[in-house]
Amino acid sequence: MTHEHGHQAELTCTGITFGYPGQETFLNGIDFHLDSGERLGLVGPNGSGKSTLLLCLTGLLKASGRRVLDGEELPPGKPDGAHIGLVFQNAEDMLFMPTVVEDVAFGPQNLGLSPEAARAAAENQLDRLGIAHLADANGLKLSGGQQRLAALAAVLSMEPPVLLLDEPTANLDEASRARLLDLLTELPGSLVMATHDRAAVKEVCSRVLVMEEGKILETRED
Repeated sequence: MTHEHGHQAELTCTGITFGYPGQETFLNGIDFHLDSGERLGLVGPNGSGKSTLLLCLTGLLKASGRRVLDGEELPPGKPDGAHIGLVFQNAEDMLFMPTVVEDVAFGPQNLGLSPEAARAAAENQLDRLGIAHLADANGLKLSGGQQRLAALAAVLSMEPPVLLLDEPTANLDEASRARLLDLLTELPGSLVMATHDRAAVKEVCSRVLVMEEGKILETRED
C-alpha cells in the first residue's frame, strides 16, 4: 500500500458477514462507509455488534465481504495497524512491553523508524495525551484509565489514516476525558468511535450509526 503516513482515508466495506464459531451468523451483509476525514459515532446497546464490527473493519476478525481503503482492496483477515488502527475496549490487551514508552515506540519501529526516532515519536504522543510522566511505568500496573490513554498513544504513534476506538472514554477521569475529546476533535485522520457516551459523540462526531442485534438500524446527523 502506498498511503502517506498520517493522512486521512476513505473506508468502504460491503457485505461484511461474520459469525463466531458454533453460533449463527451475527453480522449479516453489513455495508459501511467512512468518508475521508469523517468522524463517525457508532452507538447501540451491549451485544449489538459494535465491537465485532470494529474488529471486522480492521481485519482482526476474518469476515467475508470487501474492505476498500482509498480505492485499494484490503486482503481478508489481514490486519494492518499502520492503515487502520484500533484502540481496544480492554486496553491492557495492547500493552506487552516492559514500559509504556516501549509499548508506544513498538509500532513506529516496526514501520522502519530508528529506535531513537521511534522513542521520540512515542514521547511526543505520551505528552499530547498528558501521560508523559508514565513513560517508564509498566503498562499493566497502571489504572484502567491510564492504560486506555497509553493504548491510544500506541495506536496514534503509527499515524493510521483510519482510527477506530472502542469505548474510548470509559474509566477516564473528567480531566483525561476532556483532553482525549479535544485530541480526537483535532486529529487529521478518519475516525470511528463506538461508545455509550452520547455527550462524547455529540462533541466529536458529525454522523452517527445506530446498531442493534448485528444490524445497522439507522444513520443520522448528530
